[in-house]
Amino acid sequence: MKELFDSVSYECSKIVTNSYSTSFSLATRMLSSSIRTHIYNIYGFVRFADEIVDTFHSYNKMELFDRFEESLYLAISNKISLNPILNSFQMTVNLYHIDIDYIKSFMTSMRWDLSKKNYKTEKEYKDYIYGSADVVGLMCLKVFVKGDKRLFEKLKKPAMHLGSAFQKVNFLRDLKSDTENLNRLYFPDVNIDSFDEYSKSKIINEIKEDFKQGKTGIFQLPNESKFGVYTAYKYYLRLLKKLKKTPSTEIKSKRIRVANYQKADVLARSFIRYQFNLL
Repeated sequence: MKELFDSVSYECSKIVTNSYSTSFSLATRMLSSSIRTHIYNIYGFVRFADEIVDTFHSYNKMELFDRFEESLYLAISNKISLNPILNSFQMTVNLYHIDIDYIKSFMTSMRWDLSKKNYKTEKEYKDYIYGSADVVGLMCLKVFVKGDKRLFEKLKKPAMHLGSAFQKVNFLRDLKSDTENLNRLYFPDVNIDSFDEYSKSKIINEIKEDFKQGKTGIFQLPNESKFGVYTAYKYYLRLLKKLKKTPSTEIKSKRIRVANYQKADVLARSFIRYQFNLL
């Protein structure tokens, strides 16, 4: 009856995705059913690790993280876990032969969030983004290419750029909450008190370059994943455009969002392009 437990585990990861991120869950629904479940599994794992370091302030976060990490590697090794999120994640990891080094890099970045407050050098900043975002893109890419090693290597750099772009947009959008609630600042050479239009423009130009490099890989993805990834790309691009139009003083004072009707517009436009083979 393990099949039933595995099915429940998959469903738990789907619930986590739909509950925590309307935009990501929308994009994931645009993926082929043959791979959709595995992207839910990756997101569920990533979200739980992130929740430990960002949310559970009334608990011993270090102890919780240590236990989660220990259970993670046991799940991958034993190919089972009584934690349904880790159980579903290990199935995806083992099925698609996801590199354990990607997972270790992700956990390293999450562990930094337990104590590290500022990323003062470009290297620290890039190392954190690699672990927190780039490798997540590579995990997803492993699923998208379904074992095609040649295609994986070809799309590896674009996938990392896209992961970096998404993460940096999140950093800019969450500037207020990260600094006020978590006392964190990811951008090097940026002081929240003196954050101005010049600082904002520098960050946005950096993100634009990541999007430019990442976009090249989207059109080379298999059809099962192309529409979903393109939808996510267009959503984050819309959010970046909104951040560009928003004064720096406002970014410091509130979280910038894309309205639901705008998300629907992104989906509709993406679908039209997909239907007419314009992707």
